[in-house]
This record gives sequence, structure tokens and C-alpha cells, in this order.
Amino acid sequence: MTLRIGVLGAARIAPPAIIGPARAVDGAEVVAIAARDRGKAEQFAAKHGIPTVHDTYENVIASDAVDAIYNPLPNGLHGAWTIKAIEAGKHVLCEKPFTANADEARDVAAVANASDVVVMEAFHWRFHPLATRILEIIETGEIGEVRHVSAALVAPYLKPGDIRWNLALAGGSLMDMGCYPISMVRTFAAAWPDNEPTVVSATARQLPGSPGVDRDVRAELAFPNGITGKIVTGMLSRRFLDIHLTVRGTDGSVRVFNPVMPHMANGMLVTGRDGRRVERADRTPTYVHQLRAFVAAVTDGSEVLTTPDWSVANMQVVDGCYRAAGMEPRQPTR
Repeated sequence: MTLRIGVLGAARIAPPAIIGPARAVDGAEVVAIAARDRGKAEQFAAKHGIPTVHDTYENVIASDAVDAIYNPLPNGLHGAWTIKAIEAGKHVLCEKPFTANADEARDVAAVANASDVVVMEAFHWRFHPLATRILEIIETGEIGEVRHVSAALVAPYLKPGDIRWNLALAGGSLMDMGCYPISMVRTFAAAWPDNEPTVVSATARQLPGSPGVDRDVRAELAFPNGITGKIVTGMLSRRFLDIHLTVRGTDGSVRVFNPVMPHMANGMLVTGRDGRRVERADRTPTYVHQLRAFVAAVTDGSEVLTTPDWSVANMQVVDGCYRAAGMEPRQPTR
């Protein structure tokens, strides 16, 4: 069986996230696309070898030649179009963040849980063997009991007028980048499903001239099991670049450079009961691992790591960070 995938929008993320990986993954093929501008969709399709261009997103979703939808639309549109795809009987791989806020995520999860399709949030880092290896190290007890997890994703994004800076499209650094460190801290603090954190404190700086749009965010988290967490994120920050993960235990630590895209550059320093060493990660792109997991979930019923319910919990932390920083959670685009 080949999983035939339709893409909503000619997004910049689509070539590395779904089009390229589909060429490397058995059982997956990108077969259709639509964009707000058909001409743009046609150019995109010609460049990337997509055979069918539809006039509208609705037509992609309705097509009998499409089994699954890849949804890389602006953040504020994720929820509505994911629901439309589910209701049409399509499997969905939805880009992060899953929705504009936790309430909308609950709405999507309710529809997904009542269906028989696979719905997965595209936190591609979670499907890479590096994530599995970190969990293995924690589970062996090599670094003792986990006491603190911190993660950062700070990288400059200065393009004026980009959707990432648009409040009406649910933009902001926490939405575009901060959801990554939140998902990492939750994962390695063993949050899901019954150890979800509260936001102890958060600070945010807003983009000059764009009230309500955060340029960087810092937050402290506390988990019911006593683990503490910290996230740092920013698209316009005093730090130029900071991409790391640290898991501290009673007997050691795991420090990772570039846990988000370890196939590009990475390094993991493990200090624990067995001494000190550096490990390197698999260089297969995270997006290839993610698509393999999506195909396996659809065709074989394999476990979905980033389920809609898991995504609700992640969005609850996003919302909590905004509120603790004196800002409002994002709203769906109407």
C-alpha cells in the first residue's frame, strides 16, 4: 500500500518535511497540492514533482486519490483544517503547534478520537533515534533520578511581515519555536500522561510595534513528581543562537547540542555512573524518521507518539507560559 499524501499550501517547510522524505520512505507519495494562489501551487508542484494541483484546500481533502493530509498552514489555521480533513476520513500529519491554543486542541482531539484515522503532530525531533537514546540513558539509571530538564531553541528570524510575527495567524516565538523545548522538557521529565507541569513563572518581550507578539520567552516549570523544568526560546533575542537540551539527574547529566535537528549537527555529552563520554546521533533526517512513523501508524497500527491528547497537554503549557508572562494565548484565525 502507498500512502497518498495531499499538501495544504505551498509552505517553505513542505520540501524538507514531507516532499523530500516521501522520496526516501517506502509506502509514501506526495500526490496533490493546493494553495491560495493556484499559480503559486502550479509553480511549486512543477518544481517538486507533485502531479496534481487543486483549486482549493477543500478539493485536496475531498479527493479520492488522497489518503492523508499534510497540514503546514499558518498556526491559526491548523485546527480548522485538521478537523475538515478528519471529517473527510483523511489521516493527518499536522505541523506544530497543533492548534492556536489548548481549547482548540481539545476540539480537534475530540473529533480525532471519535474517528478511525491517524492524527499526528509533526514534532519531528521526537521520532529520531536520538530521542529514544536519551530516554534509554534515563531509564537505565545511569544519571540517577532526573531532577531538572532544560531546553532552548533560540534562532534569529528577522524577515519583516512573515506569518511567524502575525498575531492574527497565531504567531509569536513561543508558538513557532517555543513549543519545541516545551515538548522536550515534557518528554524527558516523563510528563505524559499523568505528570504534566504547571508554569511557575514566565517572562516575555514583545516585538516592537506588534503588541501581543512575543519575540522571546523564558519560563520555569514544575512537575508533580518534583522535577523542575526551564524553557528558553526566541526569534529576536539577545542570544543569537542557542539550541540545547540538558537533563540533570542525581548522579549525572545528559547534555545535547541541537536536539531539534540532530542530523545536521549534534553532540551528546553523558556524565554519569559509567563515566563521561560523547555520543553522536544518526544522520538520517528527523523528517524521514517522522514520515516512517506516520506511515507505520496508518498501515500497521504502530504507536503514535504525538497523539492529539498529547498535543492538548503541550498546548496547555504554551497557554500557561503566555498567561504567566502577562499575555493572552493565541486565537484561531477566523
